[in-house]
Amino acid sequence: MDADNRKIPSHEVTYARLRDMILFGHIAPGAPVTIQGLIADLGAGMTPVREAIRRLTAEGALLPQGNRRVAVPQLSAEMLDQVAFARLAIEPQLAALAAPRLTPAQIDRLEAIDGAVNRAIEAGKLTDYLAANHAFHFALYQAAEAPVLLDLARSLWLRAGPSLRAVIDRYGREVAPDLHREALAAMRAADASALSAAIERDIQQGVDHVRQALAEGA
Repeated sequence: MDADNRKIPSHEVTYARLRDMILFGHIAPGAPVTIQGLIADLGAGMTPVREAIRRLTAEGALLPQGNRRVAVPQLSAEMLDQVAFARLAIEPQLAALAAPRLTPAQIDRLEAIDGAVNRAIEAGKLTDYLAANHAFHFALYQAAEAPVLLDLARSLWLRAGPSLRAVIDRYGREVAPDLHREALAAMRAADASALSAAIERDIQQGVDHVRQALAEGA
């Protein structure tokens, strides 16, 4: 049996599904959910769900609440500052490393993903927007071939993603537009510096929206 036909273990499928529920705001920050509820939502057994919870707790994406409950942490202003500092250090560097490695086919794929981002914004489909936005960034970052930085970026998105969902829920889709067009132009020009700067501004824009929401008590 080759790698393409090998069945993905159930615990990995469950972990990925729960991770995506957190990333794309299906679980509101601060709202406790029961383990039994997650078992039902994920269509998985107790053991893989507990393993997924254990892993995501270690990654800072979940907090045990006692009484067989967990919650997505609420992002404080102090935690936002730390997450923003790390994202602004790591993700522009991933973009710069990716720039000389991107093939025309990869850039075409990134442009197609950005099209999905824009369609989701226009349609007001928040979950689709968050999923496509995540896909755009990580398709770019994977091209950097920097696994340590990539793992760090994934961990940081788990901490930041739920709050972005809450911000868009509060302020509407006008806060969703991004700097992907500038990033794509830099990719076409093979300009690593411009690509890094576009990603930096894109991240900062999202951080500023979350910071505003926190200041207003969201």
